[in-house]
Amino acid sequence: MRLAPLIVTAALAASPVLAQESPPAPGLALELNALTPSETGCRVTFLATNKLGTEVTRSAFEIALFGTGGSIERLVSLEFKAMPDGKTRVLQFDIGEIGCETLSRVLINDITACDGEGLDPKVCYAALSTVSRLDAVEFGV
Repeated sequence: MRLAPLIVTAALAASPVLAQESPPAPGLALELNALTPSETGCRVTFLATNKLGTEVTRSAFEIALFGTGGSIERLVSLEFKAMPDGKTRVLQFDIGEIGCETLSRVLINDITACDGEGLDPKVCYAALSTVSRLDAVEFGV
């Protein structure tokens, strides 16, 4: 009977140690979700998810829009405003005098504002990830 406790102790000692999960890395995720013709041009829809661990009180992005031939059609500054921590927001912007069907690429040229505790544009740019839901339109930095 004295062997039973030894066998249990040996089995527990030989079992693999469960690794502790590390917390997810902070991030700012932008998704190009849709391009929809509007009365004035093209409505661009983004999903923005703040996973930085703090509220973004104000954010703005300089966006380059490329035509199907590869040339830059427009350079615009878009004000994304505040983004609460852990929340996903839908943002829509009407870009005048440009047809959605002429766009082949949307490039984040720069982050011009990223305000919040411990934040600045460089911190947000380093944490930025992008994805496009549109097969015909590339999106990134």
